Amino acid sequence: MNPNVRNIGLLACLFFLLYPLQMAAQPIKTGAERMEIVTRLLEGKRVGLVVNQTSILEKPQIHLLDTLLGASIQVVKIFAPEHGFRGTAEAGEEIQDSRDVKTGLPIISLYGNNKKPTAEQLAGLDVVVFDIQDVGARFYTYISTLHYVMEACAENDVELVVLDRPNPNDYVDGPVREERFRSFVGMDPLPVLHGLTVGELARMINGEGWLKSAPDTCRLQVVTVENWRHGDPYWLPVKPSPNLPNDVAVRLYPSLCFFEGTVISVGRGTYHPFQMIGAPDTCYGDFTFTPTSLPGFDLKPMYEDQVCYGVNLQEYPFKGGLTLEFLLDLYEKAGKEQAFFFSRPQWFDLLAGTKELRYQIIRGFTEKEIRASWQPALEKYKQIRKKYLLYPDYR
Repeated sequence: MNPNVRNIGLLACLFFLLYPLQMAAQPIKTGAERMEIVTRLLEGKRVGLVVNQTSILEKPQIHLLDTLLGASIQVVKIFAPEHGFRGTAEAGEEIQDSRDVKTGLPIISLYGNNKKPTAEQLAGLDVVVFDIQDVGARFYTYISTLHYVMEACAENDVELVVLDRPNPNDYVDGPVREERFRSFVGMDPLPVLHGLTVGELARMINGEGWLKSAPDTCRLQVVTVENWRHGDPYWLPVKPSPNLPNDVAVRLYPSLCFFEGTVISVGRGTYHPFQMIGAPDTCYGDFTFTPTSLPGFDLKPMYEDQVCYGVNLQEYPFKGGLTLEFLLDLYEKAGKEQAFFFSRPQWFDLLAGTKELRYQIIRGFTEKEIRASWQPALEKYKQIRKKYLLYPDYR
């Protein structure tokens, strides 16, 4: 063999071996931090922002709104999702239209009278910028807001720019949402963990014709993340919502959110929500906690001022992804109370995206058996997902 050819081959192998390490060594740069691209896309245009407290540039830590105004970008309106512009409202609390105290700009709620921007609210805008940190779970409502914003932009011929951010729960797992269970906690036919960034999901929503305005699609541009690939860990610099205060809560959230349709508290009303589970019955465990009204968390939590017994998960050796271990364990512990365990069955089914999960638990299916039932729909979803990836896939 020609030694030059052999050397080129060796260099190519070395490159592909070292490339992942090189990527990991470089700091992650979110779409919002690629300001040279962002300002070029927005220069000379009237801009609306869909943002909240996660819409920051890390170094220095400054809000996207302030950064764009400092760059002489003409921001004229802010749209706020669930939890509000500053991210302080309770889950499910209606958000009112208002004005930003710092800039005087109008804030239009997308979690009040309407979850989808109206033609009147988009009037006069050339472009809408979406920059919100998702946590990778289908029932986390920021991606539902994304869907509605895309529909409104498509219907009113307004461009949408998504500033992408990594997915901190970057797995593909769980039941795929069935059509009859479409709701604001399940707008699109995704598994519980969709394995996409917001930018990739926007491309999927467009490409799969999931908008009501289809066959018209949203005029979409995505400013991608630098130095990140699927499967790389990512720790959030700002809590994405009041009851996900740290990385432990963010990682447990996809598995614990199912409890919101049961008699079990997930620790709302404590300083460690989504890190403990229990109810006012000693059958659920030895660990105790007492939910109370706390500023910055839930003001009227489930079982307020009652001692709950259960399990502390703050130091549980959980590696991430989706597990049914906690759900099946507490259902079993309920014993004679199992008939009342699913206190809000319709809500549980909306979170699951199917009624089958609840039925399987009642029938005594194991986690392995339940997971096996998800696989056909998951395999179809994975093939769709591949078409819209913007980053190298899992190793």
